[in-house]
Amino acid sequence: MEMKQLRYFVAVARERNFSRAAESLNMAQPPLSRQIQVLEAEMGTELIDRSVRPLRLTTSGRLFLKQAEQILDHAEATKTMIHRTVTGSKRSVVFGFVASTMYGRFPALIRSFRKLAQDVDLHLLEMSSLEQINALKEGRIDAGFGTQRFDDPAIRRVLLREEQMIVAMPITHPLAGSDDPLPLSRIAEEPQILYPSKPRPSYADQVLTVFHDHGLTPAIAHEARELHIAMGLVAAAEGIAVVPESLERLRMEGICYRPIEEHATSPIFMSIRQGDTSRPICQMKDVICDMYPGWGYAVPEGLRDPMGG
Repeated sequence: MEMKQLRYFVAVARERNFSRAAESLNMAQPPLSRQIQVLEAEMGTELIDRSVRPLRLTTSGRLFLKQAEQILDHAEATKTMIHRTVTGSKRSVVFGFVASTMYGRFPALIRSFRKLAQDVDLHLLEMSSLEQINALKEGRIDAGFGTQRFDDPAIRRVLLREEQMIVAMPITHPLAGSDDPLPLSRIAEEPQILYPSKPRPSYADQVLTVFHDHGLTPAIAHEARELHIAMGLVAAAEGIAVVPESLERLRMEGICYRPIEEHATSPIFMSIRQGDTSRPICQMKDVICDMYPGWGYAVPEGLRDPMGG
């Protein structure tokens, strides 16, 4: 599989027409069609349904599109980072993050980091916790902010804090009329909406573990690809979702929140390569240590040391 094939496929998927895709790529249609056929042969399945107009992606094609877009985005970000490192005077740093951190304290930390490290060219990449581990080892990111517990000898992981889990439900739900904490046994009786569906393990597995640790097996109504889709399904009264407490700031129309009686939590980690004591990483550590007490959080154990192991 070649990068150009990914670009060709994404162009066809977006245009839903081979002729327009070829035009956007400044190439003739026949070689474009052949490259897509080669890609499908390598994947062992059709990615594009050619029997309809406009064209549409098959189920496999939709899954492949998301992965292709992520690969191309990461490649472009890496290219930009390397180019700026070689040609520019600014030091470059890349932070990976999971989507849910954007509803918590992560944006404020990034603002403070930019203010402190004005000579650093910062790039942000949204990726799952699992993707962050490989990206760190491959040098595509310099730090990751995620929610999964992974052990890897090449990675130094610091627990920043444990975030409370809460229940998101439609405002029309019979349980929405109270602010009292809900027991997990009652929550498990409702159809659950999990996210993300892929890649796994993910936050979805953390939620399932909380239920299973209490001897409960919830009924899964939907597994959404992304957080905003899961919340949209909640607002549409398709089920309820156990989510990080920070999502309450989202204030999405049609959704209310209730605490969980058992005080279930989800971890937030900062991960870096073992032995990385570069200035941008140390500056990010300083920002966290300076800002956490103002939010009522304990300074994370390990951030005041070199994080070397």
